[in-house]
Amino acid sequence: MNYKYIIQAARIFSAVFSPFYMPVVCFIALFTVTYLNLLPANYKVSVLTLVYLFTWLLPTILIFFYRKVNGWSALQLRQRRKRSVPYMLSIISYAAGLYTMNRLHMPQYMGGILISALMIQVTCAFINTRWKICIHSAGAGGLTGALIAFSILFMFNPVWWLCLTILISGIVGTCRMILRQHSLAQILAGTLTGVICGCAGILLS
Repeated sequence: MNYKYIIQAARIFSAVFSPFYMPVVCFIALFTVTYLNLLPANYKVSVLTLVYLFTWLLPTILIFFYRKVNGWSALQLRQRRKRSVPYMLSIISYAAGLYTMNRLHMPQYMGGILISALMIQVTCAFINTRWKICIHSAGAGGLTGALIAFSILFMFNPVWWLCLTILISGIVGTCRMILRQHSLAQILAGTLTGVICGCAGILLS
């Protein structure tokens, strides 16, 4: 009975910390832990809505219809060979979001979050052609990488926030192993990919 609750908790946590949510979480953190918290509330809501539409809602809808057209269950879509098109749909959605932000002349460091997310998606899609990598861990690792990058750009001490993001990464990875979706190696590779891409995408943008 207890194991049943653990499985349910792992599923809930995996859903809450879906990799599609990570760009939104990064923006929320950006508007919370830096001086950007002084921006008008309506501007912050507008940015978060834009990011949500292109990084969560649009790819989720596209992948859902792709799965329905092929008659696959959500479980079948987790197979490595069936993940290529969902990766491409996500990449297209994120790229469209980045293009929209550039057209609206938003600051480069904001676009850097989507560049980081795109780098994570492209890297994981490439690795997935040969080996299954944990995109959940890559998304969680991206939070840590982005936090490191923003601490450099905005010159603040990230230690306590790093503790939180590392804890989240550990919980996400544990949940994916409990659900038997990934091995430890796949989770570690995803986390490392996320940290590197999350940091580089922002610092180099």
